[in-house]
Amino acid sequence: MSRVIYDGQAIERGDLSVLDCLTEHGINIPSSCHSGLCQTCLSRAASGSIPARAQTGLKETQIAQNYFLACVCYPEHDIEVAMEDGVNKLPALVSGVKHLSADILGVHLKPQHPFNYRAGQFINFFKDENTVRSYSLASVPELDDELFLHVRKVPGGQVSPWMFEHLKPGDQVQITEPAGECFYVPGKPAQNILLVGTGSGLAPLYGIIRDALQQGHTGKIVLYHGSTSFGGLYLVDELRTLAQKHENFSYVPCISESAVPEGYASGMVLDVVLARQADLSGWRVFLCGHPEMVKSGRQEAFLAGASMSEIFADPF
Repeated sequence: MSRVIYDGQAIERGDLSVLDCLTEHGINIPSSCHSGLCQTCLSRAASGSIPARAQTGLKETQIAQNYFLACVCYPEHDIEVAMEDGVNKLPALVSGVKHLSADILGVHLKPQHPFNYRAGQFINFFKDENTVRSYSLASVPELDDELFLHVRKVPGGQVSPWMFEHLKPGDQVQITEPAGECFYVPGKPAQNILLVGTGSGLAPLYGIIRDALQQGHTGKIVLYHGSTSFGGLYLVDELRTLAQKHENFSYVPCISESAVPEGYASGMVLDVVLARQADLSGWRVFLCGHPEMVKSGRQEAFLAGASMSEIFADPF
């Protein structure tokens, strides 16, 4: 007889679903349809084998993080349900700070404990006990010894201006474990991938691209990065070098409101994308950056043929 383990308590499941088992013992798990459709009862397993039915309809990124639908989960063996409440702060050392552009600061962090993550996920960075902001990871575990953040300076912000002015190598800071679904999942190496970003939305995309390439992805990988001006683009040389090394990767920098030098596309990044990528059937799509761009991009990508389950968005 399998058991459901939660907060150190092992409960005999009987013939109940994980949801009903926990609910019967006073553990409140949000739920609605009880048929695996609404995904309200989405939970995560800290350990144990998850039945395939309990992950039907979930994105590959959710499956990779052991998420499952508790209402239709009937495991044959013990399963431990992760507690998601609370914040686990982890110490990290600032190992490097570099201006990537006038408004983007590159921050290198070295966690002081083992730190497992996927390129493109995000962490929370604490300025103090009560002030925290989320930043995506541009680093790749297999390629980089440290975490790499792109921090955009927000005028009047409580965290980014302080980081620009005061953060320095040697500082001890606190971060959280990684979260988010915006990362590369292997298994479809020939699938075409479209990545669209604005501003510091390049951070997760930069990590995802390098991760996919180092894992041997063979399908097209196309990055469009947009800014209103030439000065808002960064890592241009690094991305062009990457494109020269990998025939299946191409990079299109876009400028919308100022003079456009040779080698750059003119126009809003989404307009450029739609003019060049009219059919996205079968493509995997990543959208990162300004919330309005991400919202419009999700709709346009779907209308262009991309499956909603293959569209991954990270607005900020």
